[in-house]
Amino acid sequence: MACITISVDKTFKDRLHQFSWINWSEIAREELLKRYLFEKYMKTGELSKDEERFCEQIDWHPVDELPIKKEFVKKIGGIRKGASSKPMKPDHVKQWLQRL
Repeated sequence: MACITISVDKTFKDRLHQFSWINWSEIAREELLKRYLFEKYMKTGELSKDEERFCEQIDWHPVDELPIKKEFVKKIGGIRKGASSKPMKPDHVKQWLQRL
């Protein structure tokens, strides 16, 4: 496996040492892989099975990095203002549960 060395100033290094239990190499490796996967996904729209497995393990997907579409924000805003956001009376909850 290749080795990468990153230079940081002393203040930053001291701050990292405050969290000695964190494996900073693993954090950097994951972030670099996420960056690679994001760029690959943007170009091809696909991930390999191993890449998908990695994403699943860390509960992340390249789509998570994309900005939220305005249409989606508008739709969610409408849902918030709609009937689904009103509090239900106990009788309504029972009826709703029975329909499930």
